[in-house]
This record gives sequence, C-alpha cells and structure tokens, in this order.
Amino acid sequence: MNIVIIGCGVVGAAIAYELSLVKGLNITVFDQKAPAQASTGAALGVLMGVISQKVKGNAWQIRQNSIRRYETLIPELEAATGRKIPCNRQGIVMLLSEDSEHPLESGVEPLSEWEQLREIRQSQGWNLEVWEVEQLQKFCPQINHPKIIGAVYSPQDRQLNPTALTLALVDAAQRNGVKFQFDVTVEGMENPHAPKGLGTDQQCTSINTSAGKVSADWFIVSAGLGSKQITKQFHQMVNIRPVLGQALFLSLGRLLGNADFQPVITGNDVHIVPVGSGDYWVGATVEFPDDTDHIPANPDLLEAVRQQAIAFAPDLASAKILRTWSGLRPRPEGRPAPVIGKLSGYSNVLLATGHYRNGVLLAPATASAIREMIVSK
Repeated sequence: MNIVIIGCGVVGAAIAYELSLVKGLNITVFDQKAPAQASTGAALGVLMGVISQKVKGNAWQIRQNSIRRYETLIPELEAATGRKIPCNRQGIVMLLSEDSEHPLESGVEPLSEWEQLREIRQSQGWNLEVWEVEQLQKFCPQINHPKIIGAVYSPQDRQLNPTALTLALVDAAQRNGVKFQFDVTVEGMENPHAPKGLGTDQQCTSINTSAGKVSADWFIVSAGLGSKQITKQFHQMVNIRPVLGQALFLSLGRLLGNADFQPVITGNDVHIVPVGSGDYWVGATVEFPDDTDHIPANPDLLEAVRQQAIAFAPDLASAKILRTWSGLRPRPEGRPAPVIGKLSGYSNVLLATGHYRNGVLLAPATASAIREMIVSK
C-alpha cells in the first residue's frame, strides 16, 4: 500500500514514524522545506497534558494517549537513532494568582477547584499536587509575587526540544524505509474535480508536485498552515489561519531557585523554560492576524511577556536577552483544534493538521489515530 504524507513538521514526522512500524506500507513524505522549519521550529515544547483542564471526551483522551506514548517513544527513538532528545522530566509548576485570567485559577476557592481536578486525575491514574504558598516557596524559592496564592505541580508532564524530536522521528522513519523528499511543492490533484456530494466519497489517485506526478492509495495532509491551500486544491478547503508567537532566550548565568529542581514554570499563559547552564526560554505571545492573515510581530507584547516572567521570578530582571524568535501556529477557523480525520468528499485523504499551540503535545496521539484509520481499512 502506497502512502503519501504532505508536511514534515513534528506531526507529519510522527505519522511517518508510526506508519513505518506497520509492515507492507510504502511511505513517502513531501515538504517544501527541510523538516521542523515552520510551526515546529517555533515551539517551546511544553507538554501540558495532565495539568490541562480537559477531563473527558476526545480532548482529554488524545492528551492522555500522547503523554503515555512519549514515555516509550523518546527512549525508543534514542535507541534506534543514537540521537539525544533533550527532555525536562521535572514536570510543570502552574502558578495560581488572585487576578489570573485562567478559568480555574480565579474565582471563589480556586485551590479547591484544582483539588477537584487532582481527584479526577488520581482516578484516571495520573498525579497532580496542589501547593499552598509555603510549599511553593519551599520547592521554587525563586518565585516571589504578592498575588500568588499557590501552585499546581504536574510531575508527569514534560518539556522537550521539538526540533530534536522531529529530526529523530525522521531519522528513525528513514531507517525503517520511509522516503523523504524536501524542497518539493504540492501543486494540485491530477484531473481535479469537486466531490460528487454526500454519501458519494471519491478517491484521489494522484497529485501533481514540483517533482512530478505521484500516485498513492492514501494521502495524509499534515502541512500546518500549508494545509489550507492543499485542501483548497481538493475543493474542500479547511480554513486554517496563522497565530503568531514570540519568545525570548535569556541567560542568567546561574540557575533559578533550587539547582536540583528545575521544572517549567507557567502562569498567566507565560512559560519560563529552563534549558540548562542558567539559560531560559520565556514565552510566548499569542498574536492574531488581520483580514489578510498578516501579523507583524509586536515588540510591546514580547516585552509584556518578559515583564510577567520577571514579576514571577524577579531574578530574571538581570538576565541578558541572547536572542528572540517568532513563529506562526496553525489555528482552525470556526472549528476546534486539531483537525484529525477524513477530508470531506474523499475516502482516502486524511487530515492531521491545525493543532494550534499543541502540535508537539498531540503529535504521538495524532500519529496513532492516523495509523488506526489506515490499518483498520
């Protein structure tokens, strides 16, 4: 069975690797850039699964599946490729404040709301800890803010390097026989015509690319923001729009707080991500486009993120800004993220796109879902 995957960010690479574990599949991945160049390269890799407020349905299940798969996937990839995937296994600390915009971080008795989530997670087989200010000060003495009333600690959530992960997925998939063709643009369907209507799904037999015509039994669209144009060529456009994120790379020259406990710290949607040697990523902004999908990076918003991080951890005020970055995330318009499933009107075109800010978190579960759709056929 011939399978074409369009897009090689973390999601496309995860799908390629997962399908490479199935015998009898001939898999080719196309991307107009090198792997991990678009949204994947603009991610901090903070995997907020257990600490998320999703408690049931697919929104929770896909997170749970991914967190479980990461426990086996990272050592599996490192053993197969010899590559090191930097991963912070010390969890995530979410700060709770009096005036937080977070729905479960504000209102009456906010700690009790999180205690309810802790009980739910315990029944699901996961750990959460709810800390009062005294416990927070014990574990994270670098945090000093008058409005912080406590924190939630998720020891089973992770942070990892998305680019290193994607390159390891590509490497492992190649070792399993997957072919990758970069600098190739998908130009459209062969003999394109609109689907016939409800209940009459048609098959796509081939696509035209800048490298020539490509035939396959299955086509998987995992091209992030590029998915909009590709699905338009199938006459079933999925409207995916960009959202800009900016972050800073800061060097303090020493570790914040306890040297032996360096978790990701997050609050008011600002992440402080330790990367070793006294360096920290701080991000990220969430900036929406105008009607033409143009988003100029706003330096004031980036400075606001830095100031929020300093408000939480005052020692960061003396950190040097080594560099900044910005990148676009794919957000579906008018429908929840992500978009996983069959493209309307086609029996053999699958979508795995529009993950918005959770592409790295949800990549393993997305890959498993796509694998199941193909293998079940």
